[in-house]
Amino acid sequence: MKLFVVLNCGAGALLVGDQTELSRIISEAFQAHAVEADIVCARGEDIGEMVRFARDGAEFDGVVIGGGDGTISGATDVLIGSDKALGILPLGTLNHFARDLGIPLTVEAAIAVIAAGHIRSVDVGTVNGETFVNNSSVGIYPYMVADRDRRRSAIGLGKWSAMILAAIRTLRRFPFRRLTMHAAGLATPYRTPILFVGNNEYDLSLLSLGRRRQLDLGRLQIYVVHAQTRLGLVLVAIKALFGFGRSARDLDMLEAPSFTVQSRASRLPVALDGEVKIMQPPLHYEIRPSALRVFAPAAPQTTIV
Repeated sequence: MKLFVVLNCGAGALLVGDQTELSRIISEAFQAHAVEADIVCARGEDIGEMVRFARDGAEFDGVVIGGGDGTISGATDVLIGSDKALGILPLGTLNHFARDLGIPLTVEAAIAVIAAGHIRSVDVGTVNGETFVNNSSVGIYPYMVADRDRRRSAIGLGKWSAMILAAIRTLRRFPFRRLTMHAAGLATPYRTPILFVGNNEYDLSLLSLGRRRQLDLGRLQIYVVHAQTRLGLVLVAIKALFGFGRSARDLDMLEAPSFTVQSRASRLPVALDGEVKIMQPPLHYEIRPSALRVFAPAAPQTTIV
């Protein structure tokens, strides 16, 4: 097996560690499994170009991405519909997609999964043609992410510190969006602080919050909060954590293969896997069943950290 490996130079593990040493570890781990790996380090738009190069190269059996969820989501845009499978080295901060696939969070163990050669086909979500592997949202969260990134760029704060400060500022403002959701032939208006869309269903229980048990059910899971106060939003979150989300008055939960969101705003900040993009409404959300081939364990495993 011959693989093309693209490491995101801006990923969490590469920012705090020795890039040369990590590249050496990755190279030796692949060699130990008799896998030939061409390794490059790239940033920003260059990552997509490198993935495109590997996708079109007949000599490569797959493309491996070392980075976080945003990096993987960007690579997915390029690989959808390709016969090249995606391998994941979880080098980001949270690594939600890797966890939900059952991929170990250490480099050597993740490489062992790739070398085993088992491939699964999983769903991806899209909004106005942009791909997400985990989730997308409109409302509070995109503002928090944008504010976090500004703080990190301006004063060099760490990711978590910047996010906490951004959350405090955003909750003080508590912005709402007036949205109309069109799904299954119905039009439902909302005044909401957040609309959250998952690529398949998220577990809201306390012990497995934010995890997905399956990535191939072929449906979007939609959560719309219509609490009108900060306290109401907190109560919705608490009820969801303790398993009462479906009975919460201020939370609508539904599923659909596709739906559309309309807004009077000419542009909306939309979060996709932790990255924010400005989009023009209406927003057309759609699930693409089994659109991505990915190296993963034969059966999902629970990752313990």
